[in-house]
Amino acid sequence: MSQAPPNVPTFDSMLLPTVEALQHLGGSGTIEEIYNQVASLLNLSDEVLEVLHGNTSQTEVEYRLAWSRTYLKKYGLLQNSARGVWSLVSTAISLDSLDAREIVKTVRSIVKERKATNEQEHILVNSDDALEKETWHQQLHKVLLALDPSAFERLAQRLLRESGFVQVQVTGKSGDGGIDGVGIVRINGFLSFHVLFQCKRYQGSVSASHIRDFRGAMQGRTDKGLFITTGTFTRAAIKEATRDGAPPIDLIDGEQLVQKLKELELGVKIITIEAVEVDESWFAKI
Repeated sequence: MSQAPPNVPTFDSMLLPTVEALQHLGGSGTIEEIYNQVASLLNLSDEVLEVLHGNTSQTEVEYRLAWSRTYLKKYGLLQNSARGVWSLVSTAISLDSLDAREIVKTVRSIVKERKATNEQEHILVNSDDALEKETWHQQLHKVLLALDPSAFERLAQRLLRESGFVQVQVTGKSGDGGIDGVGIVRINGFLSFHVLFQCKRYQGSVSASHIRDFRGAMQGRTDKGLFITTGTFTRAAIKEATRDGAPPIDLIDGEQLVQKLKELELGVKIITIEAVEVDESWFAKI
Protein backbone atom coordinates (compact mmCIF):
# COMPACT_ATOMS: atom_id res chain seq x y z
CA MET A 1 0.00 0.00 0.00
CA SER A 2 1.45 3.38 -1.01
CA GLN A 3 1.88 6.07 1.59
CA ALA A 4 -0.26 9.20 1.46
CA PRO A 5 1.69 12.33 0.44
CA PRO A 6 2.67 14.60 3.33
CA ASN A 7 0.31 17.46 4.14
CA VAL A 8 1.92 20.54 2.61
CA PRO A 9 0.44 23.80 3.99
CA THR A 10 -1.57 25.87 1.52
CA PHE A 11 -0.32 29.29 0.44
CA ASP A 12 -3.08 31.11 2.36
CA SER A 13 -2.22 29.27 5.58
CA MET A 14 1.32 30.67 5.27
CA LEU A 15 0.28 34.31 4.81
CA LEU A 16 0.37 35.29 8.47
CA PRO A 17 3.42 33.09 9.27
CA THR A 18 5.26 34.98 6.49
CA VAL A 19 4.50 38.29 8.18
CA GLU A 20 5.51 36.84 11.54
CA ALA A 21 8.74 35.47 10.02
CA LEU A 22 9.70 38.93 8.77
CA GLN A 23 8.96 40.38 12.19
CA HIS A 24 11.33 37.84 13.73
CA LEU A 25 13.93 38.77 11.10
CA GLY A 26 13.79 42.45 12.03
CA GLY A 27 11.42 43.58 9.29
CA SER A 28 13.29 42.29 6.23
CA GLY A 29 14.84 39.10 4.90
CA THR A 30 15.91 37.14 1.86
CA ILE A 31 13.66 34.48 0.36
CA GLU A 32 15.82 31.79 1.96
CA GLU A 33 15.66 33.44 5.40
CA ILE A 34 11.88 33.77 5.17
CA TYR A 35 11.58 30.14 4.06
CA ASN A 36 13.65 28.86 6.98
CA GLN A 37 11.78 31.02 9.49
CA VAL A 38 8.33 29.94 8.25
CA ALA A 39 9.42 26.29 8.28
CA SER A 40 10.49 26.75 11.89
CA LEU A 41 7.32 28.61 12.94
CA LEU A 42 5.09 25.93 11.40
CA ASN A 43 7.38 23.11 12.59
CA LEU A 44 7.40 21.59 9.10
CA SER A 45 9.01 18.17 8.86
CA ASP A 46 11.77 17.24 6.42
CA GLU A 47 9.23 15.02 4.66
CA VAL A 48 7.00 18.03 3.95
CA LEU A 49 9.90 20.32 3.01
CA GLU A 50 11.26 17.82 0.49
CA VAL A 51 8.05 17.49 -1.55
CA LEU A 52 8.83 18.79 -5.04
CA HIS A 53 6.54 20.98 -7.11
CA GLY A 54 5.67 18.88 -10.14
CA ASN A 55 8.68 17.88 -12.21
CA THR A 56 10.88 20.76 -11.05
CA SER A 57 13.59 21.05 -8.43
CA GLN A 58 11.59 23.71 -6.59
CA THR A 59 9.85 22.38 -3.50
CA GLU A 60 6.10 22.71 -3.06
CA VAL A 61 6.60 24.82 0.09
CA GLU A 62 8.90 27.22 -1.81
CA TYR A 63 6.35 27.46 -4.61
CA ARG A 64 3.42 28.18 -2.31
CA LEU A 65 5.45 30.62 -0.20
CA ALA A 66 6.13 32.59 -3.39
CA TRP A 67 2.39 33.01 -3.77
CA SER A 68 2.10 34.01 -0.12
CA ARG A 69 4.63 36.80 -0.66
CA THR A 70 2.86 37.88 -3.86
CA TYR A 71 -0.52 38.15 -2.15
CA LEU A 72 0.95 40.07 0.79
CA LYS A 73 2.65 42.46 -1.62
CA LYS A 74 -0.56 43.08 -3.58
CA TYR A 75 -2.38 43.61 -0.29
CA GLY A 76 0.13 46.30 0.60
CA LEU A 77 1.95 44.63 3.49
CA LEU A 78 5.22 43.65 1.77
CA GLN A 79 7.65 45.15 -0.69
CA ASN A 80 10.72 43.71 -2.38
CA SER A 81 13.92 45.10 -3.84
CA ALA A 82 15.65 44.19 -7.09
CA ARG A 83 18.21 42.34 -4.94
CA GLY A 84 15.63 39.83 -3.75
CA VAL A 85 15.16 41.23 -0.24
CA TRP A 86 11.58 41.33 1.05
CA SER A 87 10.46 43.68 3.80
CA LEU A 88 7.41 44.77 5.74
CA VAL A 89 6.06 48.15 4.65
CA SER A 90 5.73 48.99 8.34
CA THR A 91 7.16 47.52 11.52
CA ALA A 92 3.91 48.47 13.28
CA ILE A 93 1.88 45.74 11.53
CA SER A 94 -0.10 43.73 14.08
CA LEU A 95 -0.76 40.06 13.39
CA ASP A 96 -3.93 40.24 15.48
CA SER A 97 -5.43 42.71 13.01
CA LEU A 98 -4.82 40.51 9.97
CA ASP A 99 -7.19 37.94 8.49
CA ALA A 100 -5.83 35.56 5.86
CA ARG A 101 -9.26 35.10 4.26
CA GLU A 102 -9.71 38.85 3.93
CA ILE A 103 -6.27 39.18 2.32
CA VAL A 104 -7.10 36.51 -0.29
CA LYS A 105 -10.55 38.00 -0.97
CA THR A 106 -9.19 41.53 -1.39
CA VAL A 107 -6.31 40.56 -3.67
CA ARG A 108 -8.51 38.45 -5.92
CA SER A 109 -10.95 41.34 -6.17
CA ILE A 110 -8.12 43.71 -7.14
CA VAL A 111 -6.85 41.33 -9.82
CA LYS A 112 -10.35 40.76 -11.17
CA GLU A 113 -10.81 44.50 -11.60
CA ARG A 114 -7.47 44.83 -13.35
CA LYS A 115 -8.31 41.99 -15.71
CA ALA A 116 -11.51 43.81 -16.59
CA THR A 117 -9.36 46.68 -17.89
CA ASN A 118 -7.26 44.27 -19.99
CA GLU A 119 -4.29 44.25 -17.60
CA GLN A 120 -3.12 40.65 -17.82
CA GLU A 121 -2.12 39.17 -14.51
CA HIS A 122 -1.93 35.60 -13.21
CA ILE A 123 -3.69 34.69 -10.00
CA LEU A 124 -3.87 31.48 -8.02
CA VAL A 125 -7.58 30.55 -8.08
CA ASN A 126 -7.43 27.66 -5.67
CA SER A 127 -4.96 27.61 -2.81
CA ASP A 128 -4.51 23.84 -3.21
CA ASP A 129 -3.94 23.88 -6.99
CA ALA A 130 -0.72 24.58 -8.87
CA LEU A 131 -0.63 26.97 -11.80
CA GLU A 132 -1.25 25.24 -15.11
CA LYS A 133 0.96 27.64 -17.04
CA GLU A 134 4.60 26.65 -17.07
CA THR A 135 6.82 29.40 -15.69
CA TRP A 136 10.22 30.25 -17.14
CA HIS A 137 12.13 28.65 -14.26
CA GLN A 138 10.13 25.43 -14.54
CA GLN A 139 11.01 25.33 -18.23
CA LEU A 140 14.67 26.00 -17.42
CA HIS A 141 14.70 23.23 -14.79
CA LYS A 142 13.51 20.77 -17.44
CA VAL A 143 16.23 21.88 -19.83
CA LEU A 144 18.90 21.46 -17.14
CA LEU A 145 17.67 17.99 -16.19
CA ALA A 146 17.81 16.94 -19.84
CA LEU A 147 21.45 18.01 -20.26
CA ASP A 148 24.17 15.42 -20.70
CA PRO A 149 26.28 15.17 -17.48
CA SER A 150 29.35 16.53 -19.27
CA ALA A 151 27.32 19.43 -20.66
CA PHE A 152 26.07 20.25 -17.18
CA GLU A 153 29.68 20.31 -15.94
CA ARG A 154 30.61 22.72 -18.74
CA LEU A 155 27.64 24.88 -17.81
CA ALA A 156 28.90 25.01 -14.21
CA GLN A 157 32.33 25.95 -15.54
CA ARG A 158 30.85 28.83 -17.56
CA LEU A 159 28.72 29.93 -14.60
CA LEU A 160 31.75 30.15 -12.33
CA ARG A 161 33.79 32.03 -14.91
CA GLU A 162 30.98 34.54 -15.41
CA SER A 163 30.83 34.91 -11.62
CA GLY A 164 34.48 35.92 -11.32
CA PHE A 165 36.33 32.60 -10.94
CA VAL A 166 39.56 32.09 -12.89
CA GLN A 167 41.44 29.00 -14.03
CA VAL A 168 38.24 26.95 -13.82
CA GLN A 169 38.89 23.38 -14.92
CA VAL A 170 36.45 20.52 -15.23
CA THR A 171 37.98 17.23 -14.17
CA GLY A 172 34.99 14.92 -13.97
CA LYS A 173 37.24 11.90 -13.56
CA SER A 174 35.70 8.74 -12.17
CA GLY A 175 37.11 7.68 -8.85
CA ASP A 176 37.87 11.27 -7.89
CA GLY A 177 35.47 11.24 -4.96
CA GLY A 178 32.83 13.32 -6.71
CA ILE A 179 35.14 16.24 -7.51
CA ASP A 180 33.99 17.62 -10.86
CA GLY A 181 36.28 20.62 -11.11
CA VAL A 182 38.45 23.27 -9.52
CA GLY A 183 38.69 27.02 -9.80
CA ILE A 184 40.31 30.00 -8.16
CA VAL A 185 38.28 32.85 -6.70
CA ARG A 186 39.91 36.20 -6.06
CA ILE A 187 38.83 38.76 -3.48
CA ASN A 188 39.43 42.41 -4.27
CA GLY A 189 42.34 41.45 -6.51
CA PHE A 190 44.57 40.53 -3.56
CA LEU A 191 43.48 37.31 -1.90
CA SER A 192 42.79 34.12 -3.80
CA PHE A 193 41.99 30.55 -2.86
CA HIS A 194 41.17 27.30 -4.59
CA VAL A 195 37.63 25.99 -4.64
CA LEU A 196 36.70 22.41 -5.52
CA PHE A 197 33.20 21.96 -6.88
CA GLN A 198 30.77 19.15 -7.51
CA CYS A 199 27.86 19.30 -9.95
CA LYS A 200 24.88 17.02 -9.40
CA ARG A 201 22.22 17.03 -12.13
CA TYR A 202 19.58 15.68 -9.83
CA GLN A 203 15.84 16.02 -9.33
CA GLY A 204 15.66 14.80 -5.75
CA SER A 205 17.22 16.03 -2.52
CA VAL A 206 20.94 15.98 -1.79
CA SER A 207 21.50 14.34 1.59
CA ALA A 208 24.02 14.92 4.37
CA SER A 209 25.91 11.80 3.27
CA HIS A 210 26.56 13.40 -0.14
CA ILE A 211 28.03 16.43 1.60
CA ARG A 212 30.22 14.26 3.85
CA ASP A 213 31.49 12.28 0.85
CA PHE A 214 32.33 15.50 -0.98
CA ARG A 215 34.13 16.91 2.04
CA GLY A 216 36.11 13.69 2.34
CA ALA A 217 37.26 14.08 -1.26
CA MET A 218 38.30 17.68 -0.48
CA GLN A 219 40.49 16.58 2.42
CA GLY A 220 44.05 17.86 2.08
CA ARG A 221 43.35 19.55 -1.26
CA THR A 222 41.48 22.73 -0.34
CA ASP A 223 39.60 24.34 2.51
CA LYS A 224 36.66 25.48 0.41
CA GLY A 225 34.01 23.56 -1.53
CA LEU A 226 31.02 24.37 -3.72
CA PHE A 227 28.16 21.96 -4.36
CA ILE A 228 25.86 22.78 -7.30
CA THR A 229 22.69 20.81 -7.95
CA THR A 230 19.50 21.06 -9.96
CA GLY A 231 17.73 19.51 -6.97
CA THR A 232 17.36 20.59 -3.36
CA PHE A 233 19.28 20.06 -0.13
CA THR A 234 17.81 18.41 2.94
CA ARG A 235 17.99 20.34 6.19
CA ALA A 236 20.53 17.78 7.43
CA ALA A 237 22.67 18.47 4.35
CA ILE A 238 22.55 22.22 4.97
CA LYS A 239 23.60 21.70 8.59
CA GLU A 240 26.40 19.36 7.54
CA ALA A 241 27.71 21.90 5.01
CA THR A 242 28.25 24.47 7.78
CA ARG A 243 29.15 22.11 10.61
CA ASP A 244 31.53 23.62 13.18
CA GLY A 245 35.12 22.46 12.86
CA ALA A 246 34.73 21.18 9.30
CA PRO A 247 35.73 22.89 6.03
CA PRO A 248 32.71 24.90 4.87
CA ILE A 249 30.85 23.97 1.71
CA ASP A 250 28.70 26.50 -0.11
CA LEU A 251 25.47 25.16 -1.58
CA ILE A 252 23.60 26.19 -4.73
CA ASP A 253 20.26 24.45 -5.20
CA GLY A 254 18.15 24.26 -8.34
CA GLU A 255 16.17 27.42 -7.68
CA GLN A 256 19.29 29.46 -6.91
CA LEU A 257 20.91 28.01 -10.03
CA VAL A 258 18.16 29.12 -12.41
CA GLN A 259 18.02 32.56 -10.80
CA LYS A 260 21.80 32.92 -11.26
CA LEU A 261 21.52 31.85 -14.90
CA LYS A 262 18.83 34.50 -15.35
CA GLU A 263 20.96 37.15 -13.63
CA LEU A 264 23.92 36.37 -15.90
CA GLU A 265 21.63 35.87 -18.93
CA LEU A 266 23.13 32.45 -19.65
CA GLY A 267 20.59 30.65 -21.81
CA VAL A 268 17.91 33.07 -20.65
CA LYS A 269 16.65 36.07 -22.62
CA ILE A 270 14.95 38.87 -20.71
CA ILE A 271 12.37 40.63 -22.88
CA THR A 272 11.14 44.03 -21.74
CA ILE A 273 7.60 44.91 -22.83
CA GLU A 274 6.99 48.62 -23.26
CA ALA A 275 3.76 49.99 -21.83
CA VAL A 276 2.50 53.32 -23.17
CA GLU A 277 -0.18 55.35 -21.42
CA VAL A 278 -1.85 58.55 -22.64
CA ASP A 279 -1.97 61.26 -19.98
CA GLU A 280 -5.21 63.04 -20.84
CA SER A 281 -4.80 65.46 -17.94
CA TRP A 282 -1.60 66.78 -19.55
CA PHE A 283 -3.48 67.77 -22.71
CA ALA A 284 -6.23 69.36 -20.65
CA LYS A 285 -3.67 71.80 -19.24
CA ILE A 286 -2.56 73.11 -22.66
